[in-house]
Amino acid sequence: MLRIEQDARGIATLTLDRPAQKNALSAELVGRLTAALGALAGDRSVRVVLLKGAGDVFCAGADINDMRTAGVATQDANEADSRRFAGMLAKLEAQPQPTVAVVHGAAYGGAIGLIAACDIAIAGDSARFALSEVRLGLIPAMISPYVIRAIGTRQAHRWFLTGEAMDAATAERIGLAHEAVPDAALAGAVTKVVDALLAGGPLAQAEIKQLLRRVTGRGSATDESMLTDTARWIARVRAGDEGREGLTAFLERRKPRWIPGE
Repeated sequence: MLRIEQDARGIATLTLDRPAQKNALSAELVGRLTAALGALAGDRSVRVVLLKGAGDVFCAGADINDMRTAGVATQDANEADSRRFAGMLAKLEAQPQPTVAVVHGAAYGGAIGLIAACDIAIAGDSARFALSEVRLGLIPAMISPYVIRAIGTRQAHRWFLTGEAMDAATAERIGLAHEAVPDAALAGAVTKVVDALLAGGPLAQAEIKQLLRRVTGRGSATDESMLTDTARWIARVRAGDEGREGLTAFLERRKPRWIPGE
């Protein structure tokens, strides 16, 4: 249901592994993914988390049978089921390591939430994306904060309301994917991004992710509270072990120790 692999460089790969069900997000898979993200978050040997789908698709979205069951459950049970999915997205978004969605084939409904909650998304040209909830008489409620942050409100109006499918090039154009490449070049594109991520300080990357959440949506960049907050932040990071190592390595014309093999 969920394959977890880690290589010597600290690249953890989470593969949704229900190919016969198009990797649909059943309640059990959501639970396993949530638990796996939690375990990886505390593992200092993990540098990057990749999210993939087994077989010929990335993910077909929520499991329809689970959705039907939840729909006839009590209000409390229905809401609890939704909260578990929302909690998984929140954990993915807050993962301290950089996260990369590697997308091929269909990515529908809730799968778009997974992609938008990742830091980086790379799509092969076979990828097809759709916020298809409206075609089922539903709404993309839990994934909406992540998707709107990725594509903006104006684009969300079209794609939420129509449920149309889009290709990888369109997903890249509107900001859902950072890069769209031929399927044959997908692995190489992912390797290039991973190499770039491994060159950065892991503690700095975790801090950057928190920084992005803190400053997004705040007022003027010259607001006094913003100035104070960010000045204190860089001062703390600069004085830390990793910050001192990075500056020293630069001055000594060597690679910092966090790069694998250094």
